[in-house]
Formats: sequence, C-alpha cells, structure tokens
Amino acid sequence: SRYHGSEENLAERLVEAVAQQTGHECAVGTADGLLAAVVAARTGALVPPGGSAGFLASRPMTELGFAATTEDSGRQVDELVDLLHRLGLRRLGQLAALPAADVHARFGRLGTWAHVLARGEDERPPVRRRPEADLEVATALDPPVDRVDTATFAGRRLAEELHTLLVERSLTCGRLEIAARTDEGTDLVRAWRTDLGGWGGLSPSRITDRIRWQLESWLSATAVATARSRALDDRVRLRDARRAATGRPGDGPTGRTDEDVQWAFDARAAHESDDTPPVTLVRLSVTALDVAPAGAEQGRLWGGPSGGDLRAHRAMDRVQAILGGSGLLAASVQGGRDVREQVHVRPWGEQGAAPLPLDRPWPGRLPPPAPATVLPEPEPVQVQDAAGVEVLLDGREGLAGEPAWVRWSQGRRSRVSGWAGPWVLTGRWWSGQSPRAHLQVAFDGEPAALLVATTAGWACEARYD
Repeated sequence: SRYHGSEENLAERLVEAVAQQTGHECAVGTADGLLAAVVAARTGALVPPGGSAGFLASRPMTELGFAATTEDSGRQVDELVDLLHRLGLRRLGQLAALPAADVHARFGRLGTWAHVLARGEDERPPVRRRPEADLEVATALDPPVDRVDTATFAGRRLAEELHTLLVERSLTCGRLEIAARTDEGTDLVRAWRTDLGGWGGLSPSRITDRIRWQLESWLSATAVATARSRALDDRVRLRDARRAATGRPGDGPTGRTDEDVQWAFDARAAHESDDTPPVTLVRLSVTALDVAPAGAEQGRLWGGPSGGDLRAHRAMDRVQAILGGSGLLAASVQGGRDVREQVHVRPWGEQGAAPLPLDRPWPGRLPPPAPATVLPEPEPVQVQDAAGVEVLLDGREGLAGEPAWVRWSQGRRSRVSGWAGPWVLTGRWWSGQSPRAHLQVAFDGEPAALLVATTAGWACEARYD
C-alpha cells in the first residue's frame, strides 16, 4: 500500500487487474488482522488501523470459518463454533472479551487461535524491513578486451566477489544485472533472473555462466549493431521532425526527399556491412538487484511457487548450463501485428521487456482468438472466386473479388464457408516491406485457416483448431 500511495489506491488497482484479466468483479478490503481482512474483503470495507477489534465485535461467530485454509481445519473450526454456541458465545466480541489464559485452558490451541483472530490480531504479525541497497561489483578492463575467454576470466573474479558480499551480509537477490561499456562509449545492459531456490542460483559458478553467456552475445557485435541501428532510426525520425517543423515538403509520397531516402539506405547498409569493427569492452560490472535477507523471500500475491516449480526451475538451469545461454529458450507474447511478430523468444532466465510493447494500438493487428497452430513455413495457396478467377490484393489494398475456393499446394480445393478481413498491414518505406493483408477463412469439414496476401500471391500461415 505504501508503494501505491494508499490502501484505497491499491484496492482500485487490484479490482481493475482482476476485471481485466478475468472479466469478473471482485471485492477488496483492508484491516489489521487476518480474519478482519477476510471479512472486510467479503464486504468491501476499509477498516482504519486499530479498528479491527471493533469491526469484528458484532460479527457472528460462524465467520471464524473464513480464516480456515484447509477442509480439515474447516471442520475443526466448525466444531469449535458449535461448542461456543452451546456455551452462549455467538459474537466474536464476546470471545475477544474473555481472558486469554482461560480460553487456552478451556479450548486449547484452536481456541487460542480463534481468540487472537477475534481480537483483530495475527498469530504471526508481518515483519517489516527496510529495502536493502543493490550490491554492485565492477572492474575496468585495461587493456580493453575483445575475446570471450579473457572477459570471462574478469567476470569470474566479479562473480566470486559478489557472492562473498552476499554471504557475508546474509542476503539474496532476485535478479542479476550484467553491464559492459565498449570503447565507443556504448553501454550494454542485460538482467537475468535468479532461480527460485535461493542460494542455489547465486553460486559463483552459476553467476559466471550468466556472465559468459552474455559476453558471447555481446562480443559477436550483434548487440552493438542493434544499438547502432536504433540510433540510425532515431536520426531518421529527427530529420523528419525537423523537415515537418520547417514546412519543407519532400519529393516522395511520404514527404521525404530523394536525398533523405538515399541517405537512409546508404547509412543502414554501412552499419549492416561485413566491415563492422569488433566489439571491445573497457568496463564490466555485475549488480545484485531485488536484494533481500536470505530466507525471507516474499511470496507472490497470487500464490507462491510449489516444490515442483522449484525442482523444474533447477532442472532447466542445469540444462541451460550444459547447452549454453541460448540453448534453452522461453516464449512470451509481445506486441506486433501478425502471428509471427507477436511471439518473443529469449534465453531462459533473461529478464527484460519485450522489444514490442503489448499495450500499443498496433493498427491492423489480428483480432482474437489467435490461431492454435502456426506453420513452420507458410504454405503457398490460391484463393479463387466462384468463377475460378484468382482473388488478389489490388492497388488500393483491398480484395479484388469474393473468396469462394482455396486451392492448396497438393492440388486439392476447399470450399470457403465464411471469411473475415482483410486486415491490411502497410510496410515501412525504408526497409522495402510491401503491403500485405491477412484473411481468416472457414471451410466445410476442416479447420479454419489464416491466409496472408502479398504482391507475390497467397499463403497459409496458421490453422485454427
């Protein structure tokens, strides 16, 4: 609640998140103790600090069952409530008014538990701590290095130094940030998630593995080439903005002059040529992020990891140690317009935002549901109208005809029972992309298909099972 500013703000965020993810409404309440919080959530109440006892005093004794977490404990609580009713105690406030020693002597451990909850307290109060500062170890690479083995040797020393700091201070961390600086002044930063098993993910050898995997990626010049390409795109947008501000129209349909177009192509070709200089690192650092006392890992809001989850994470880490950083990949959904662009694949454990944000508008994006099977390679097809004439994407980016048949590469034909679209995607002028359009097609007696139309013809990209 402190992070979001107040308990009211946190409640609003929770209600909004549940509604967006599930389509259902929920009630959120706040109070000091476990039982008071559960009852408050069922009624949507915000109990002020210190007011839990008064809030529960008039509630019926049967609401003790809301705090039971298993079927067995629920039966025991029901038996206790029945006994309290026969003794004339029907409100939680009546139970809270009894002396704690007498309740324990008469009702035992379960009675003490109910007495504590009825007073608006917790058996185990929450432990508050100050956030620990991030731990960083760094070294200057002098002379600069451009080989993986040399840089990994320096990374091994950093891994041992960071692990020693964590052990001496009895700390653990949730993420490792690996950063390097090139001789051109480019900063390369990547974060890796540690496993959920605590100390097992923070040994010097496993930290070194992550440093080595990242160095292999960086020293291949891929990361620097990507940074240069992004800088080039920024320069293109800056030039367009300046031209728009000065009101100087271009020669082409996009408002750019022929010199602008040639300049963009020449600059990009220079950066993508085989003459790209090798990457040379002058600084390397490793930072422990999300630092917390060892053994005090905060459980997730929607449920903590099980023992099976921990064993699975450790098994995948061992496989990755054998195959290398890119040998084990995890897929996630990102932004984009077509089915292939919306899948983001990255090495297991690598932390970072997807390159295409999911919350952007993405005009022309396919509506849900997504197809169940995406073909490894698009299958060429022909889309024909009722007269057998091929339906193509015309110059105005629409369909020239009514789809009635789809002829597959094997020679068979499927009758179209219904179709939706097209969803037109216009290409980027500077990358040579041509317009394309997606079409959802349903057939008689077989799964629906997702077809894509380009200037070269039609192809089947995916199937709806």
